[in-house]
Amino acid sequence: MSEVLEQLLIFVGLLVCLVYLVKCVSFSKCIFLHFWNVLPRSFLKSMGQWAVITGAGDGIGKAYAFELARQGLNVVLISRTLEKLQAIAVEIEVTTGSSVKIIQVDFTKDDIYEYIKEELKGLEIGILVNNVGMLPSFLPSHFLNTPGDIQSLIHCNITSVVKMTQLILKDMESRRRGLILNISSGVALFPWPLYSMYSSSKAFVYTFSKALQAEYKAKGIIIQAGFLSLIPSWAIYSSMFETLLLTHYTNYLKQNSHTS
Repeated sequence: MSEVLEQLLIFVGLLVCLVYLVKCVSFSKCIFLHFWNVLPRSFLKSMGQWAVITGAGDGIGKAYAFELARQGLNVVLISRTLEKLQAIAVEIEVTTGSSVKIIQVDFTKDDIYEYIKEELKGLEIGILVNNVGMLPSFLPSHFLNTPGDIQSLIHCNITSVVKMTQLILKDMESRRRGLILNISSGVALFPWPLYSMYSSSKAFVYTFSKALQAEYKAKGIIIQAGFLSLIPSWAIYSSMFETLLLTHYTNYLKQNSHTS
């Protein structure tokens, strides 16, 4: 009886944590959209003529690309899948009238930045959205059992933020204006067992952004970390995904509940 009660309490506790995490993400989105909407159109355009968005082929990156184009900026879309980039570029150009440039690269590699630098040469870039990121697996796993290449996750989630910022910040500094938004996650705010690599990489994005803002605020540059979820909506709202996640995580908590 005590084991059943223990499992029930663990399950309820985990469920409450997940519910509040989703609410925090939703609240962050509302707050961001509120402040985004009150900014005058001229403010964003005053940063520069172009906005660069990484991971622009899907989800949040694609949404940023459309919104920035609607605000009157030309956009550079950077992602891995050429077909998606081409389709999005056409749609943005038709619906907003903004110019679109696409750059196809794989951010899990570390030899792509000279090519990106050449492609961006001559553009007055006022906004950078470091959105690209990857989650090794939706299902929880111990660090030594992390599926895939850990180095690829480091390149995609950490190196991309550092190198893209390095490429674009220098020109922003010389013009004394610019906006950099680094997409982090709610899991950056506390340790997240069984997602150690992903949560740690997002914690880096958060602390890196805070440190840079302190360094460059006086030079007219805004650098922020956005706490948005990188998990696709189909995963959040999938009952099968929720069942697998809760079962796996509940078993882990049960096995470690008596560990000192």
